[in-house]
Amino acid sequence: MSEVTYYRWRQEYGGLKIEQVKRLKELETENTRLRRAVSDLALNKLVLQEAARGNF
Repeated sequence: MSEVTYYRWRQEYGGLKIEQVKRLKELETENTRLRRAVSDLALNKLVLQEAARGNF
């Protein structure tokens, strides 16, 4: 591990325990998945609204 990597990691996760870092990573992954799902649903809603107006 390079010094730069170590200090970057330390700055980001310095005060956290290993379990907390793992949980943070899990939450970030879940957040990304949920954001993607919401954007897909919003896009589907817009498509259906346009179709309902007859603008397809």
